[in-house]
Amino acid sequence: MRIAVSQPYFLPYPGYFRLMRGVDAFVVYDTVQFPRGGWVHRNQLFRDGGRPAWLTLPLAYAPLRTCIRDIAFHDRARELWSTRIRAFPACRAPQGDATALAGEIAAFHQDSPVEFICRTLRSAACILGIDAPFVMASSLGMPAPRDRLEGLVGICRRLGATEYVNAPGGRALYQAEGFARHGIALQFLPDYRGPAASILQRLQDEAAASVRREIDASLA
Repeated sequence: MRIAVSQPYFLPYPGYFRLMRGVDAFVVYDTVQFPRGGWVHRNQLFRDGGRPAWLTLPLAYAPLRTCIRDIAFHDRARELWSTRIRAFPACRAPQGDATALAGEIAAFHQDSPVEFICRTLRSAACILGIDAPFVMASSLGMPAPRDRLEGLVGICRRLGATEYVNAPGGRALYQAEGFARHGIALQFLPDYRGPAASILQRLQDEAAASVRREIDASLA
């Protein structure tokens, strides 16, 4: 069994979706600490006039060590969200292959931030023609790991995975030997060769088939 594991990112760049290509399960790593300065809850899109700006989910205050699975929306999230997305043409007036994804964003099912983010990830993957089963790490009943390696190895063993696919940034954190001791082959994706713009912005400006070809070309 071959799996990939990643924190859920909001409208990530196309390179993120390579993790869903050719795996038996894409594990949403929602049991780690919420990174406030990262890409879980925000991304950049073009505003009117072509200037990039942050589109940020309206979250409630959370203590520093809050897990991703435990973050929540602000009490006035729907109102705040409606105002925020109007500033971005890709949300307000989507075109072409961005239309379905923008519809998910505008619908704003106010269940939980993680579920909302995963819904948009599935929508984008579907538009790109990528089909991988999602598994929430929080559904696996795993004990808190002592370190990063133990956490990932634990997920692999729980799912019966013998191959683990990691983003290229993981080269600084993991070595194949650590996984091999547990009978798991570690594979790193190559550096992404396409633009790093949000998938929503890319689909607003280009056809999904073109973005998909770029994704596939960056797998080798």
